[in-house]
Amino acid sequence: MSAFAFAFPAVLTTLVLLPVIWWLLRLTPPKPLTEVFPPFAILASILKREETPAQSPWWLTLLRMLMAAAVIFAIADPVFNPRINTLASSGPLVLVVDNTWASATDWPRRVETATALIDDAESRDVPIALVLTADRQHDAVPVDAITARNRLAAAEPRPLPADRTGAIASLRTALDGTAPGTIAFISDGMASGETDETVAALKALSPAEFRLIESDGASAVAITAANNGADALSVTLTRLDGRAPRSLPLTAHDSRGRPIATGTAEFAAGATATTGTITAPFELRNDFARLTVDGLANAGGTYLLDDGFRRRRVAFLSGEVVDASQPLLSPLHYINRALAPYADLIEPSVADLSVAVPELIEQNPSGLIMADIGRLPEDVQAEVKRWVEAGGMLIRFAGPRLAAAPADDPLVPVLLRKGERALGGALSWSEPQPLSAYPAGSPFFGMRAPDNILVKRQVLAEPTPDLAERTWASLADGTPLVTTGPLGSGRIVLFHISAETGWSNLPLSGDFVEMLRRTVQLSRGGGVSSKGGEAQRLPPYRLMTANGTLAAATGEAKPLAANDGAKAIATFDNPPGLYGTEDGYIAHNLFPPGYEIRPLAVAEGAGVLREPLAGKETWSLKPHLFTLAVLLLLADCAIVLIMGGAFAAAISRVPRRGATAAVLLALMAGVLIALPGESRADDAKPGDDTILSRLDTTHLAYVMTGEGEVDRISERGLAGLTEFLTYRTTLEPGEPVGVDIAKDELSLYPIIYWPVSASAEMPSSAAISRIDAYMRNGGTVLFDTRDQFVSLDGNSTSPNTERLQAILANLDIPPLEPVPADHVLTKAFYLLANFPGRYAGSPLWVEAELDRKEDPSRPARAGDGVSPIMITGNDFAGAWAVDANGMALLPTVPPDEVQREHAFRSGVNIMMYMLTGNYKADQVHVPALLERLGQ
Repeated sequence: MSAFAFAFPAVLTTLVLLPVIWWLLRLTPPKPLTEVFPPFAILASILKREETPAQSPWWLTLLRMLMAAAVIFAIADPVFNPRINTLASSGPLVLVVDNTWASATDWPRRVETATALIDDAESRDVPIALVLTADRQHDAVPVDAITARNRLAAAEPRPLPADRTGAIASLRTALDGTAPGTIAFISDGMASGETDETVAALKALSPAEFRLIESDGASAVAITAANNGADALSVTLTRLDGRAPRSLPLTAHDSRGRPIATGTAEFAAGATATTGTITAPFELRNDFARLTVDGLANAGGTYLLDDGFRRRRVAFLSGEVVDASQPLLSPLHYINRALAPYADLIEPSVADLSVAVPELIEQNPSGLIMADIGRLPEDVQAEVKRWVEAGGMLIRFAGPRLAAAPADDPLVPVLLRKGERALGGALSWSEPQPLSAYPAGSPFFGMRAPDNILVKRQVLAEPTPDLAERTWASLADGTPLVTTGPLGSGRIVLFHISAETGWSNLPLSGDFVEMLRRTVQLSRGGGVSSKGGEAQRLPPYRLMTANGTLAAATGEAKPLAANDGAKAIATFDNPPGLYGTEDGYIAHNLFPPGYEIRPLAVAEGAGVLREPLAGKETWSLKPHLFTLAVLLLLADCAIVLIMGGAFAAAISRVPRRGATAAVLLALMAGVLIALPGESRADDAKPGDDTILSRLDTTHLAYVMTGEGEVDRISERGLAGLTEFLTYRTTLEPGEPVGVDIAKDELSLYPIIYWPVSASAEMPSSAAISRIDAYMRNGGTVLFDTRDQFVSLDGNSTSPNTERLQAILANLDIPPLEPVPADHVLTKAFYLLANFPGRYAGSPLWVEAELDRKEDPSRPARAGDGVSPIMITGNDFAGAWAVDANGMALLPTVPPDEVQREHAFRSGVNIMMYMLTGNYKADQVHVPALLERLGQ
């Protein structure tokens, strides 16, 4: 592709005419002379002299030559980075387009590139074979340009990697041995699979020309893993272009899509993988539902988190017989009291371990706690082992039975010495040991230093090289207190003391509660089944779109094996998303942990022509050259007028005294402007410029409550309504304005939205008086308690409702009633039966018409006034609120986009009612008015 070319180079041949133009333009009429008009002077010059035109100045001729050259070059249309139709016409054009997850950010440019190639093929009457590598089905049969454009317009990026093998196989079948003219591969730049032979396979089709069209690869960044550590969430990312260092901001969102924590991932120069962190309290990290890379709206830049961050189901059993009359002697008593607030606990119904353990595992718990169980039946032990290998967490507590168990027990994380160690007592030289500080790699790290905790007995671990790495907590003498080790996809954790107070006073402390809670939280949410060959299959619940958002599941997705959620790359059958039900689901992301993006393999000197995507690179100089020619023409006209004496004659007609006076007046005016003036009562005041800027257009206003989240939702809600009004009506409001009712000018706004919040500061009496004056002068205040209250008679107990009643107690408001079915609000723009917001259970209260006639045939309410007050509890701003991309910030209750549409329509009707009054009520009088005009 040439960096510069002319669309019509033949026009440049007219440049040879420039010398002729020079000769034609080198002369100009003689300059007129101004002479005194005495009669004798006329007689003296009456003799006729031959006048010859004078030659024009060289610089004027040069200016005219430049103007002519600019016009010639503009007609020739110089273009930077032009597209030149060089398609080979020996065969069909083959378009291979990667519509993968990485193409979502620049998909319009990819479509523009493909469209330009289709236009070139149409001009040469060449058929087009179009295949999209991320589609399930491939129709590669060559078609005409119109059909190809329609298929391209219907195409869209998919949240999947490319399946180029299937696309090339379809191409090979459709071409049936016909050699393509040009193959244009619009690639995302990434390899698909371990051995990507895409370029070689396309070259094997024997095209006359092969073009590889790529983007810059900046959007090819993906999150591959997230690990909830002791004090932060670590996020693993991979990227395609590793040449330059890059910093990427990370954001964690909750289940409602609200950002609740941020972090950063730093890529070093030359690195294609890195790990970022999001630091947040442990409790806040449990609310994480989605991680995103800011600025990358694609499926790779979004990572879903599943029930692994939610409340766990934990099964527990003990080797001792539970004595109901002495619960404090049972180890399960302390475990139950510690975990009951944080997990769903299930107990066996029988004491027989061969029956109890399979019964508990059948309920798919996330964790299994065994207190002082030494030897398990052989078949039960095998089943527990399979369950742990499938992803379960086994938590064991020591005791006399475990101390006497065989040393080859596979369900312990470290090798144990047989017997137990006694600390203190008549036969022991050592004293009971306190706990040491928790190591940095432990989930207990960050807890306060343990004190007043003494351990009297423990089971000891054999010293091994990896014992320190497997230790989460230890005693002051360095012997382990809590050890851990992986087993398959699961984990085993061993407390080297018993779960009751016989061996230690740890179960009586708050540290025991926190240690158990943090340990259980590391287990897999959603439950784990021990049946490896019969993994539970979960239906699709919410699926991810190409831009990284969640949508309802489609019929194309198939159920996913629970064990495959975090291990496999997303496919057509199992696209990324959430699988399961509302009660429990697992996250299936685009890539599994450890995956790294690799560049597309292209051999050097393979006869491949590399090109960038079309779009903004191509631009023409034609408009700029025509603009230059017009400016030169205006300059030429001004010069000719000056040389012709047009301005000199005008100046000469001004009397000398008048000219002098005008100059003096101009100087005096300049001095007066430069001198500082005295302030006057009617001079501009601070804030007048703001008022003037608000008068030029209608602005929606909201009351600033002082609470950041409430004010943000109000501002984004009115912004969403403003955008809806702009696109659906002829009203084009300006940006929403937050007002301080205590000091801002309120009369500039036709309606003020007031989100009532009980936790906000109560407005002063002066501020409420200003609101009362605003309502009396024709303004309307829309109070929104956001709690679906249904009455105003004092029966509502919502704090927001009580705050509203306190505010209204200081206002002189008219009697109120729910909007009648024939009210103008129901037909001001849309026909509405109710006025929902995020909720739909509260009516909209307006001023009651006490003297209206109960006439069922009357089509509209009488009266020309507008209600000065409206009250609702449906949270209008929550339904209207959108982000910078136009996506809803909060879901409706229940989730229903039709309800959100009706909420926007309610806002439109309210605004039309505010700005036009009861204009539809006047339609009742139209026949009488027309009749009177006819008379």
